[in-house]
Amino acid sequence: MGLTSNNIVIAAAVAALLLFAVTIWLWPRLAGRGVAPVLGRAGLLLGTQLTVFVAVGLFANQSFGFYGSWSDLFGTQDEPGVVVDHDTPGTRVRVTDTRHLAVAGDSSPEVAGRIEKVDIQGPVSRIVSPAYVYLPPEYFRPEYARRTFPAALVLTGYPGTTESLINGLKYPQKAHKLVASGKMQPLVLVMMRPTVAPPRDTECVDVPGGPQTETFFTEDLPKAVAQHYRVGKRARNWGVIGNSTGGYCALKMAMRHPDAFSAAAGLSPSYRAPIDATTGDLFGGSERLERENDLMWRLDHKPAPPVSLLVSSSAHGEQNYQDTVRFVNKVKRLNRRGEPTRISSIILDTGGHNFNTWKRELPAALEWLAGRLGDR
Repeated sequence: MGLTSNNIVIAAAVAALLLFAVTIWLWPRLAGRGVAPVLGRAGLLLGTQLTVFVAVGLFANQSFGFYGSWSDLFGTQDEPGVVVDHDTPGTRVRVTDTRHLAVAGDSSPEVAGRIEKVDIQGPVSRIVSPAYVYLPPEYFRPEYARRTFPAALVLTGYPGTTESLINGLKYPQKAHKLVASGKMQPLVLVMMRPTVAPPRDTECVDVPGGPQTETFFTEDLPKAVAQHYRVGKRARNWGVIGNSTGGYCALKMAMRHPDAFSAAAGLSPSYRAPIDATTGDLFGGSERLERENDLMWRLDHKPAPPVSLLVSSSAHGEQNYQDTVRFVNKVKRLNRRGEPTRISSIILDTGGHNFNTWKRELPAALEWLAGRLGDR
C-alpha cells in the first residue's frame, strides 16, 4: 500500500483501536506485581502509543503532503536532479506516465481531463526535472482542436512533493470544478516542486556556480511545454502560482521576468529568500544579487513590471501577515503613481501556514489567475 493511500491510514487507525481495546480488556489480568505483569502492561502501553502515533502520523502526512512515497520518507527516492543535457529541442518534454481523473464515474479525457507525468529538460539551465501536466477536458474535445490554451506553473513549498498538488491541494480537481461551473476558463497546469536540484532549496535562484533554477522555470520550461502541448508562448499566456516557498518563487519570477509570466499568485509567501542549512549560499556572497531577490527592495528600487500579483495571508495565525500588508501597500502606492504593477490579496481572519488554509484560498486564487491570462 502506498504511503498516502486511504487503505493504509484506515488500517493504522483500526490497528490502534484494536490494540486500545485489547489493553482495556487485558489490564485487570495484568494487575499483579511480578515481572511478567509489569512487562505485559509496559508492552501494551508502548504498543498502543506506537500504533496511535503511526495512525496520526499517516493521517497528517496524507493531509499535508510531507512525504509522497515510502522511498521519499526513508530518503531512498532517486529522482533526476541537475544534469548536463544536449538533446535537441524536440525532446524537451518526455511523457513517462498518464493517469485519469474520475468525474461522476467517467474517467475519459473528454470528460475528466488527463494528468501526464513528464520529464522536462532545460537546454539553457542544463536541468531536467519531473512534473505533472494536467490537460483539461476541453483539450481533447474536437471543437477545441485548434485552440491554444493558457497555462499556469504550479509550485509546492519546500520540501514538498508534486503529488501533494494533486492529492492534497487537488489543483486539477478544483480547476475542473471551476471550469464546469463557468467561473474560469480551462488552463493547462504544469505542477512541480521548486526543488529541481534535491535536496537543496534553491528558492528559484540562479545560484552562482550552482543550479540555474530561475532560468529553468522562466526560460526553459515555458518553451519546452509550448513545443509539446497546445499552449501559448507569450507572457500573457502564462501565469504562476505557489504556496509558501512556491509562493515566493511565483511572485519573484513574475516581477523579475515579466517576459515569461504576466500574472503570479503567492499563497502565504515569503518576500525574500532565507539563508540556512537547506539553501546554502544562494548568492555567492553577492549583496547585489541578494537585494535583487528581495521583493520589498525591488518595489523600492526597480522599475515596476507590467504584471498582476496576488498575495494571501491570515490576520491571525500567519507569520507573514505584516509583511503581506506592507507589500500590498507598496504596490498600491506604485499604482497611484501610474505604475503598471497590479495587486490583489486574499486575507483570512484566521488560518495557519498549512494545507487547510491554502485549500480555502485556492478556488478564488485559481479563478483570479485564469481571469488574467489570454489564450492567444
